[in-house]
This record gives sequence, C-alpha cells and structure tokens, in this order.
Amino acid sequence: MNESLGYLEFNFPWRSYQAKLLKNFDNHISDNHFHVIAPPGSGKTILGIEIIRRLGEKTLVLAPTLTIRNQWEDRLQSFFTKSKTFESYSFNVKSPSDITFATYQSLHAFYKTFEDKNDYYAFFKKHNIKTLVLDEAHHLKNEWWNCLIDLKNNRSFFIVGLTATPPYDSSRSEVSKYFTLCGEIDDEIAVPDLVKETDLCAHQDFVYFSKPEDLEINFIVEYRRKIADFKDKLLHDDVFISFIKQHRFFNQPEVYLEELYSNAEYFSAILIFLNACGITIERTKLEILGFNKEETITFPTLELEWLEVLFQNLLIHDREQLLENESYLLSLEKELRKIHVFEKRKVNFIGEDLLYKSLASSPSKLKSIISIVTSEYKSLDNDLRCVVLTDYIRKEFLTTEANKIKTINKIGVIPIFQYLRTYFSNKESLAVVSGSLVIIHKTILKAFNLIEHCDYFSFTPLQVDSEFLLVGSKKKTKNSIINIITKLFENGDIKVLVGTKSLLGEGWDAPSINSLVLASFIGSFVSSNQMRGRAIRKDPDKLNKTGNIWHLACLDSTVSNGGRDVDILRRRFEAFVGVSNGNQSYIENSFERLQFPERILEDHVETLNLQTLSHAKNRNSIIKKWDEAIVKGTQLTKETKIYHLGELPYKKQKQIYYFDVVWFFVVELSFTILLFYLEFILKNIHIAFSRGVTYFLYTFLIAFIISFGYKLYKAVMLYIRYGYLDRKIKKIGQAILDTLFELGFIMTNKSLVNVESRRINNGDIICDLIGGNPFENSLFSTALSEILEPIKSPRYLIVKTSLFRRRLNIENFYSVPEIFGDKKTNALIFQKHWRINLGRNKLFYTRHLEGRKLLLKARLFHVYNAFKKVSKQVIVWK
Repeated sequence: MNESLGYLEFNFPWRSYQAKLLKNFDNHISDNHFHVIAPPGSGKTILGIEIIRRLGEKTLVLAPTLTIRNQWEDRLQSFFTKSKTFESYSFNVKSPSDITFATYQSLHAFYKTFEDKNDYYAFFKKHNIKTLVLDEAHHLKNEWWNCLIDLKNNRSFFIVGLTATPPYDSSRSEVSKYFTLCGEIDDEIAVPDLVKETDLCAHQDFVYFSKPEDLEINFIVEYRRKIADFKDKLLHDDVFISFIKQHRFFNQPEVYLEELYSNAEYFSAILIFLNACGITIERTKLEILGFNKEETITFPTLELEWLEVLFQNLLIHDREQLLENESYLLSLEKELRKIHVFEKRKVNFIGEDLLYKSLASSPSKLKSIISIVTSEYKSLDNDLRCVVLTDYIRKEFLTTEANKIKTINKIGVIPIFQYLRTYFSNKESLAVVSGSLVIIHKTILKAFNLIEHCDYFSFTPLQVDSEFLLVGSKKKTKNSIINIITKLFENGDIKVLVGTKSLLGEGWDAPSINSLVLASFIGSFVSSNQMRGRAIRKDPDKLNKTGNIWHLACLDSTVSNGGRDVDILRRRFEAFVGVSNGNQSYIENSFERLQFPERILEDHVETLNLQTLSHAKNRNSIIKKWDEAIVKGTQLTKETKIYHLGELPYKKQKQIYYFDVVWFFVVELSFTILLFYLEFILKNIHIAFSRGVTYFLYTFLIAFIISFGYKLYKAVMLYIRYGYLDRKIKKIGQAILDTLFELGFIMTNKSLVNVESRRINNGDIICDLIGGNPFENSLFSTALSEILEPIKSPRYLIVKTSLFRRRLNIENFYSVPEIFGDKKTNALIFQKHWRINLGRNKLFYTRHLEGRKLLLKARLFHVYNAFKKVSKQVIVWK
C-alpha cells in the first residue's frame, strides 16, 4: 500500500447503505472494475475516496468540471484527515502525486501533446499510477474517450466508475463504449435507502399537461393529412406498385437469400405493402423462406412504420443496387421532402422530430408554469422555494410589453419570467439567473447589500418594468453574483428563481428547493435526473421538507399515446425510481406509478391537472406514501413486465390472447354444451323411440361435431401453441435460472433463489427472480426480455418441437439470450434446461444457411409485434 494513503481514515460512522456497498467491494473489484450507481446525496465522492484508500495505489481522479474536481480534494481533507493535513495530492495531471485530481478535458489536452502515444502510456507507467477513478463518466465527449480507452488497452488499471445515471438513452455505440470503459454495474445505492436514512427528502414527480395552441393543432392536423393522402395515393400508384413488384427481393427471392436474411425487415415491408395493395403473394415465394404449403400467413396492416422501413431502404441503404431507377427514386425523394418526411438522410412518416420540436417548446407550457407556481405559492406561502429550469434564454423577448405577453411563441428563461412577472401575484419574490443575465426585484436590494456591497455591481431598471433590475458586475466575478442569488434564495428573499439548466443544474446546490419545474425539452435521462436531484436533497433547516418535481407535457391529440412529448417523458421516468401516486404505495421506476390512464385525451386534461395540483398540495401524504412503501422492501430488483397486447380490453380478450382454454372449457364450452344437450334431447327424443338408441347416439355425435368440433379444435391448437402464458413464462424463467446456475453466473445459494410469475389486473404479466442480488436479477431480467421480444438476430434459435406439433404444423421460435449464445457449449446447456422445463426442442445456429433461413422465417412470424413494446424491465423496491 502507498504509505501516504495509509494515513487516511474516514472520521465518521458509515451509513448502512454505504457499509453494505463497501462490504461487497472485494468481490466486485476482482475483475479490476468497480462500477457503482450512486444518486445525489449518497456520499458518492466520500465512497470514492474510501475505495482509493482501500486499493492503496497511486490514483488519478477524473471529474467533468473544475467545481467537482475541487470537491474531491475538499471531501478528502474534511472527512479523511484530522485537520486537513494531507499534502500528497496534485491538481496537475502533468505533475502527478499520490492522488491527482483532474478534469477529463485536461487529460485529453495532455494526451494530444504526445505525438508518439507510447510516450503517453510510458508516462503513467513511470509515475506508477494504477487506479483510475471516473466520476460521472457519462459526461465524456466523443473525443475524450480515446485517451482513456487507449490507456486502458495498453496498461492494467483498477477502474472505479461512479455515476448518478448511466447514459442509457445514448446511442448504442456510446453505451457500449461507456460499459467497455467502466465495466458492468456492480452495485447501486438505492434512493429508498437514502430517503429511509433521511439523506434525501420525501418527494414526488408530477406531470402537468397542456393542449397545443390553435396554430400548433392546425400544423399537426395538416401534417397528418398530407401523410395520409400520400399513403392513400401510394396504395393506388400503379407505377410504384410495379416498381416494388420488380424489386429483386420480390421478383427473385431465391437468388438473393443472403441479402434477405440480413435485412428481413426490408423484405417484410415489401410483402406487407404489396399485400395492402391487394397483390397476392405467391406461395412459392414464401416456400423459399421455409414456409410449408399448409401454413397460413396473415400479414399485418400497413402501418406508417412499415412505410418508413420501405423508403429508408429504397432511398438510402439499397439505393446503390437500384441505380437504373435513380431518376424515379429522385422524384420520390423530392415528393417526400415536400411533405417533410425525408430530411438528413432519414425517412420519418410519424413526424417525431418535426412535431416534437413544435410540442416540446409549445408556449402552452408557459400557462402550465403559471398554474403550477401559483398553486405551490398558495400551498406553501413564504416557505416556497421554487426553481424553474429551461434550455434557452430568449433575450429577444426582454422588451415585450405587458399587453403583448400572449404573443410570445417560444419557451425560455425570459418568456417564463415575462409570464410570471405579469400573471404571478407575488412578483417581488421573482428572480432570473443565467450565464449572461441576472434580474432581481428592487425590493431585495437591501438584502442583497447585506451579503455583498452593492457598490461592486450595477443595477439597471428593465425597460418594460422599472421594478425589476438587470444586475451587472463591476469588480466581482459571475460566480459571486450566482452565490449571492443562491443565498437570497436560501434566505427566502427570492422564492421563485428562473434559470438555465446548464447553470443551475449540476454542481449548483440549494438544499431549500421544495418545488422544481423542469421546463427543459433538450437533454437526456442523465441531465433530467441531475436537475431532479436538486430538489430531493435534504434541508438541514427543515427536517420535514418534501420536494415536488414538475414535468411538462404538451399533448398531440392526433395519436392515441399522447404524442412524442409524452412518450419522451415516459422514457425519462425509466431513469429514476419514485413512489406511486395511487391508493397502493410502492416504489418503482415507471411512468405508470403516477396512475394516469393509458390514453390521455384532450377532454381529460383539465380534470387530470386539477387532480395533480390537489395531490401536490398534500405534502404530508407524500411522506406517508414513502414511509408505507419503504417498509415493503429491502433492495431494488429488476422485474420483467410482459404487456397485454390485445386490441380488446384484457377481460374480453384473455381467452384469445392468453389462451386460458381451461376457463374456456369449464365455463363457456360446458355451459353451451349443456344447453345443446338439453335442446337436442327435447327436439329429437322421438328418434330414440322410432329408430333406436344407437341411431339416436350417432345423430347426437354428428350434431355435436358440427356445432363444436371447430371450436374444440381451435382451442386445443391454441393451447398446444401457447398454453397458460403466465405459467409458460415461469418455465422459461426457470430454464434461464438453471442455466445461469450451471454456468456460474449466480453465486447466491440455490435454495434461496426462485422464479415468480404472476398476472396483474390489466392483463400484463410480471416475472422476476426472488432472492438474487441486483447483478443476478439484472442478468435474469435481460435474458428473459431477449427471449420475449420480437426476434432480431441471435446467434442461436430454439424451435419448440414434438411429433404432435410437427403433424399439426405448429412451431414456436425463441432467441437464445446473448449471455448463453456466445458459445455453442453454453447454448447447448440452455437447450438442455429448456427441454427439462418446456419440452422437446431443436437448436439452430443462425450464421449458417439453414439457420439463417429459419431466422428469417422466425422474424416474419414476429412481424406483428415488430414495432410494439412486448416487454419491459422495471426496477421495483422489494
């Protein structure tokens, strides 16, 4: 161990969740990686220093900003020394010490100074740096990855990754780079633990919905109309239909099988389009793909997503193969550009980007902010500490007169300020802070002067309202103004603070915040979670503090799911856990915990908003819900939720979708057979007397088969193919668990771990691993999701077989999860446990000709669910 690091020692008792994480440290670091998710308020930096101390090697700590870099040194001196006496540290990566604190940017700049990168690697070897601590590594910009990946690939290090939110919503390549650098997640400090220990306050997320303005509605409706007209025209366009029929995939599929296998979605789109046009798909084409003559292929409806796939390939991916049709493709391209469907080499019939920009920055959200802030002020009065965060300043609206406020058509710092200045009753408590603009009300000048003498600053009255002053700095820095505004906010002189998320987001700390409005529409899970973290910190001066976090959403009434703005909000909720908002108290990470109806209609908006405002006022209820929910669990667990996808409500659809044929037999079939039996006897009793009992029985049997034979056959077929879905899911889960045990992925005692599968009220099915640790739960949940989701491109496929199934031409296709599909020996072990739990099957390697042919067939079988969310991994406190 490094001698100077041996003098460091944590001076306080560890919190229970910190001690639990450190207890498992030795196991996790065995692969030279320790990757931890730790939310704001969990002491992430202190844990990082303790890990450095335990590893005992010279260390480079990398942080995203200078402020956070400096916090590391401050925490080390304050918590690990007696009187800030540790001197073996450096802030200069060029002159490293036992512990060197630096930013990612400074390391990248240092990396660029080496023409020969071998000298760069040699530098770290010379200084014997063996531990790299990556704080908030999700901040890494693309060019910053290289210096770290290169270093890791050329020298062995202990890699310690600490983050509040992994970049799950980044591109697949960025997520892959992130986990390549940091390793798989080893442990997580759960928000419920922090609330339980009072390191975070009780809090709740609220969503306030708005309706688009008339101009926005007209724009959306007109856009949808143009798309619908184009689709209708296309279905009757003989030139385009002929062009698609001549496509090599449709015209000569047997010649281009390899291409078909690698792009099954494209081929599916061609078949689905032609089927929608009324073109008969010849059986011979389907037989080439492995379908038998007896198999019935039902093509799904031509949704806009299938048109996207078709045109994205025609205009981009497949264009080089269609050079003889270039002039025609160019005309199609121009037509799509005209209706804003084709831009930046991307086809988008759904209009996600175009309509999202319109709705996400809708001025209707300005009215939402007024309603929220007004309600919160009525509820909390002088105790209100509200922050509104947004993306842009919009200085062009600074001179907008009061009588023209409603003409503001963009959301931003100044538009929000102008609306609050005009419509909020307590405007004296309002202030603005951003990198280039600070505005305060003149009534707080005295309080301002008590913190810092006013002579250091300039105060210019606003042109449109002389009661508000623009604050400029004469001698002090920008940071000193922000510090003053923060103190005024903490003291209550400012009660509503409007700012940019970049300035007040990460690193800015005001524990008194009890209401946060996220009026930001640009950014990721990471940034939204960090902003949210500002409001859930505990306030030492108010032990019963609760935090209300407000999210804004503008509805697109032309689609059933509420539109892209609501959809992005739903996905962002996957990044953080919170307490439910219904009668049952539980903790999980989904949008569903807020208990909104599945379809949010415009007519319901006002009622929903009134209910939300009412819930938000009852802050004692939020505390109570957390208290009730926390005692129901001990750790965060991943569950897999399998969605009920039927068109009809679950109770009407369940015997069709979930194939509960026992219920069908016992209740419906038995009842109808009884009625049939009585009716037949009453009508035909004379046959028994005139022609004999034998003739009567034959007549009864024939009538019974005619009436119920098909229903009975169909029910049996469905049961053979699917069985009880919840029981079948449990058997699949058991096969996964047994394989994980045999391959050594699960270290927990086998007697303590089991699979549970249950159906909930709306028809969804929940399956989870009981008794495993978070890492084991994650492996199980991921593997189960891969099996249940529409088949993509697994290395191995399992096909369920039996003599009876082959005779009836019934096949089921399943992906072998990636964790088992990397090696044939592992895939065979999974197949063995599948056979034990679910019966006979065959395993196919999809990278050979026969396997690729079967893979395409399997993907076509799943074509109905290609654009549906079949399952979801949910994080639950249990």
